[in-house]
Parts: sequence; structure tokens; C-alpha cells
Amino acid sequence: MTTVLLRGGTVLTMDDQHTVVQDGDVLVDGDRIAAVGQPGQRLDAPEGTQVVDASGGIVMPGMIDTHRHMWQTAMRAYGADWTLTQYFVWYYLEHGKIFRPEDIHAGNLTSAWESLEAGVTTTVDWSHGLQSVDHAEAAADALKAVPGRFVLAYGNIQAGPWEWSADPSVRAFLERLRDDEQLGLQLAFDVTGDPAFPERSAFEVARELGLGVTTHAGVWGATNDNGIKLMHENGFMTPQNIYVHAATLTTDSYQRIAATGGSISVSTESEQSAGQGYPPTWQVRRHNIPVSLSMDTSVWWSGDLFSAMRTTLGADRAREHLEAHMKGETVTHSHLRAEHVVDWATRGGARALGRDDLGSLEPGKKADVILIKNDASPVSFPLINPYGQVAFQAQRGDVHTVIVDGRIVKQDHQLVGCDLPAVRREVEATVDHLRSALGEDAWRSGMNPELPEGEVLDNPYQYTAYKSDSTREARGTIFGEP
Repeated sequence: MTTVLLRGGTVLTMDDQHTVVQDGDVLVDGDRIAAVGQPGQRLDAPEGTQVVDASGGIVMPGMIDTHRHMWQTAMRAYGADWTLTQYFVWYYLEHGKIFRPEDIHAGNLTSAWESLEAGVTTTVDWSHGLQSVDHAEAAADALKAVPGRFVLAYGNIQAGPWEWSADPSVRAFLERLRDDEQLGLQLAFDVTGDPAFPERSAFEVARELGLGVTTHAGVWGATNDNGIKLMHENGFMTPQNIYVHAATLTTDSYQRIAATGGSISVSTESEQSAGQGYPPTWQVRRHNIPVSLSMDTSVWWSGDLFSAMRTTLGADRAREHLEAHMKGETVTHSHLRAEHVVDWATRGGARALGRDDLGSLEPGKKADVILIKNDASPVSFPLINPYGQVAFQAQRGDVHTVIVDGRIVKQDHQLVGCDLPAVRREVEATVDHLRSALGEDAWRSGMNPELPEGEVLDNPYQYTAYKSDSTREARGTIFGEP
């Protein structure tokens, strides 16, 4: 078994006592954290230990993303100018069905390595592109090929959850994967609010298999309070449930989520840009609902949680200031702090997944550890406020070392064991397929939606005539006008 010692870093343990150890050591033995040293205490390194110099850096738990459509990573940045409507039309109604199993594999493989490269050691693959078991097998194979920690959330946007969950081949796949020690499993589907509650049978399958359900809740124009009410009244709201976005719900729904122990996955960049609703962290805090962070999809945004943390802080604080200003008041102390979002990016994800062995650096817990350190960057010093450094200053390029289950998967800023040229070839083959299947006109128009006409307000302060020749002469000198 491997022994690794991270020596002399600022250690964010993320434990219940909010312990921060300056000049601390973290010892990893096998797949567990063996010890966390006290300030200035040098832990003994057993013979054969790999020692990582963490001085000047931050040692913290690996981050956890609870909602990422990994299969869409093959189209990175394609939808940069989309709204949620255009996303739905492209994937749900028109072109999502042209993805082959190998395309799902390519997206997942790329996204899985991207997660590790950014210090995200656990990622929930909200995999709603699984049109067949062959697609599902390809998704699972890609995740198993990468030395990270992943959860396959099985879904299929081309059929109702009551249809695909009743398919015997899907059921057999789920039963087999449920016993897989390497890969976690959830069901991923949305509840429309139809009074007939057709999603009941899918919930029953999840219950029979002992699986959690992750669902897009409170999404403007798609899912609302009716879905939450149906889930609650039929007894399908449990602590295993993850409610993604939850941005347009009423107090009643938040109270139901809080009372049943579920958690909310906030994807702030997505909610702000695509239009699911305003990021609900201000509401969630009021109801004391557990929070985790997610990045949603690389078809729009960066696949790292540094962006998620700083955007979440910005959105929450912006709303707090705006509401105060509308009442003629001033916010003097921000409620949401940097430490909160770092907690959501680590322990929050662990809580959502029911993994009390992840999310903090404490002896006996799983050894999912990252080191943020970049000696070549002037942004790496001075290290004064480590929570602020992580939430506002750090980025994926500053991730020096990543350890998953005791295994080093990124070292000295380089991924370990990743054949990146092969990954590139695979994802480029998928892009070639998609472009060919759509045709160049459809490909270009899909990536460049029409720009709506903007209204320019009248400005009463525009010059309509010059008052003197000297004014006209001066303007001509400046702007080159006659």
C-alpha cells in the first residue's frame, strides 16, 4: 500500500471544529488518512513514504461535484450563448438522440480527467443521455477507466422515467452496477408535476434497489412546486434525494425538503446564465437545508468548482446588497462567507452523497486530498486567509497534487497515467460525427443563436448642434472630423 506525506502546508481540515493547521502535515496510509499533525509538528514518514512538499500551499479535502452532465463535455463551449430553452431544444427535442455509445464514452472520459485535473475527486455523472444499455455501459466504462471517484446517475431524456426504469435490460444493468465497489449509482429524472404522477414507478424502482434520486427541481418553465408536493405526499422525499437548482420554489417546497432531510445542489453559473432561476442560496440558508455545489455542463461553463465557489459568493452577496438598497439600507456584514462555499464544495457534497468518510481531513477517513500550490504564480502569496484564497484566488492551474483513495492521480501539476492524446482523438471523433450528422449549416446555427433586437433608450443629453466654431474645431482635432 502507498504511503504519502504532505509536509508543511496550511491544512484546511473542514472538520466540525473548523480546524486550520498552519505549517501542518497530513499522512496518507493506503486508502485512509492516518494522521493530521498539529502546528509545526513533523509527522514521522515511514520508510518508503512519498513526501510532497506542501509549504506555501493549501492542503484540503478533494472537492465533490454533485451534478455534472459529463456526456456533454464532448461539446465543450458549444452552447456558450444558449439560454435554457436552446439547450432543451438541442438536446431534448432535436439532436441529443444522435449521440452514439462511443460519444457518451468520449464525453465521460474527457470530463472524468477534467474533474481530477481541477481537484474534484468525486463527481456525480448526471447521465441523462443513456438511450440504451449500450450507452450506459459506455458511460460506466469511461468512468471506470479513470482513477477518480464517480457516481453514475442513470437517466434518459429520450423517454419517460416510467418507461426506461421498467426496461428489464436497464433493471439488470442497475442491479449489476449497484454491487460495483468502484462506481456509485443513483437514478436521475425530473418530476413534471403531472397530477397522475407517472414518475411513481421510477421512484419505486429506486426504493427497491436502495438508490437515491437526483432531480432537477424548481427550474423555471420546467419543474415546480407541484412536483415537490407529489413526491412528498407519496412518500418519496428522503435524505438520499438531491434537488438540483431548486431556484424557483416556494417556501412550502423548501420546508418539505428541509423536513425530509434532502439536500440542494446549486449550480450558480448555470442558474445565472441559462435561466433556471436565481441561485437559491439565500433561501436555502433561511431553511437550513444542506447545500452542495455543481457545475452542470461544460457545453457552457468551466468544469471546476473554483468558478462555482466564487460565482456563488458573488450571486448571494449581490442579492443581499440589492435587497438592502431597494429598502434604502446598507449591508455592513455579508452573511455568506468564503468558508461556507469551501465547505459546500467538500463536506456539502459528502453529506449529499451520504459519504461520511469523505469531505474532511480526519484520521480514518478516505484519503481524497488535494494540494493547492503554485510556486510559479505571484497569486500564490501571501497566504493570509486560506478560505479566501481557495474561494477567490485559486484556479485549476494551481492544483499541484490530487490524491484519490490514497492514490496520487495528479502530481507537480500533471495528471498521472492519462493518455491525453488518446482522449483528444476520441472526443474529436465524436465532434466529427456530430458535425457530419447535423450538417455544417445546422452545426453553425446551433452554436450561434440569433441575437434578439435590443432597445436603445433616448438620451436627452446628446449634442444636436455645436454652440461655436471653436467647439467644432476642437472636436475635429480630437476625432479627426472635418
